[in-house]
Amino acid sequence: MIQQGCPLWGKTISFARACSWRAGPVLAQRMEENAFQDWERVIVAVEDGQAAGFCAFSEYDELPEEYPYSPFIGFVFVDEPHRGMRLSQRMIECALQYAKELGYRRVYLMSGEQGLYEKYGFVKLGDFVTICGNTDQLFCKEL
Repeated sequence: MIQQGCPLWGKTISFARACSWRAGPVLAQRMEENAFQDWERVIVAVEDGQAAGFCAFSEYDELPEEYPYSPFIGFVFVDEPHRGMRLSQRMIECALQYAKELGYRRVYLMSGEQGLYEKYGFVKLGDFVTICGNTDQLFCKEL
């Protein structure tokens, strides 16, 4: 888990900005602007000293704020050469442990992926229109 000022912060910004997923630059911009509350975190997976994946633990994700769901694990990404090594699982477990430490009883996640997060214990609550105008699935995991 990293915050602004951590040696990996700048490397993670560069990695997110250059990644193959369109949401990577959005996270990079949030990190550059330090648009995080004190308790929010970026989690980075590191292989051989280089960023291989990331996710964020934050109050909101792509679900409009009118909904009463929070906090979220978002921006889950693993670079193609590092897939299949359970990096997503380890980052999600790190975020879940942190959520428990903060006293949360459940965590949410938005995704268009089918069948991925259920294997980590998340339950689909429904389909929701995001702040981007597309429809994604809302998942919840009880802690």
